Amino acid sequence: QNVTQTVEEEKPEPPTIQEIKQKIEKYNAKVTNCLLMKLNEDGTYTGFIKVHLKLRRPVTVPAGIRPQSIYDALKEVNLADITDKRTSFYLPLDAIKQLHISSTTTVSEVIQGLLKKFMVVDNPQKFALFKEMRKDGQVLFQKLPLTEYPLYLRLLAGPDTDVLSFVLKENETGEVEWDAFSIPELQNFLMILDKEEKDKIQQVHRKYERFKQRLQQTLKEARGKPG
Repeated sequence: QNVTQTVEEEKPEPPTIQEIKQKIEKYNAKVTNCLLMKLNEDGTYTGFIKVHLKLRRPVTVPAGIRPQSIYDALKEVNLADITDKRTSFYLPLDAIKQLHISSTTTVSEVIQGLLKKFMVVDNPQKFALFKEMRKDGQVLFQKLPLTEYPLYLRLLAGPDTDVLSFVLKENETGEVEWDAFSIPELQNFLMILDKEEKDKIQQVHRKYERFKQRLQQTLKEARGKPG
């Protein structure tokens, strides 16, 4: 059972550098891969988080643009600026993206970074980052404030993603706010839905055509038997 919580939690006092150092040492002792956290001289630290993408609506991307290369990333080339043409498609459900971030990286920056990596040109406000927790057989989702620091949450929870994981979902506020989408986006959505409908109809036709053929073959064999 999935339960989404929207209650804000009270933030404790910020930890001291010595407390952070102890937490990082304890965290790294539990890491089973090379994804360690590193403490900097100024008291900040860096590490990795994994974000599950659970987007159920299509996203808008530049049309006809190749995936971003290492050269583009190093040169900070924004491929979305190369063309004004747009198209929509569904990202793979529950895809996982690993990010190397700092303790000063906010939820807002994580969302923007994810959209940039997938070349999504939709407004970041259409998306929200949730923390996923498991308790008493339930899967609990809590929407994170844009000013929250995901790496600190990862540090407190430890490296076990069964205890805490991050999920990117649509920023649901009840009903879908269709006014937030542009006319080309809405037209693309209609095209996608039309294609899905036609594919579904073809699947049903093929299913019953196979059933019809098997039934006819069975009747033919039955007529050929004596008695």
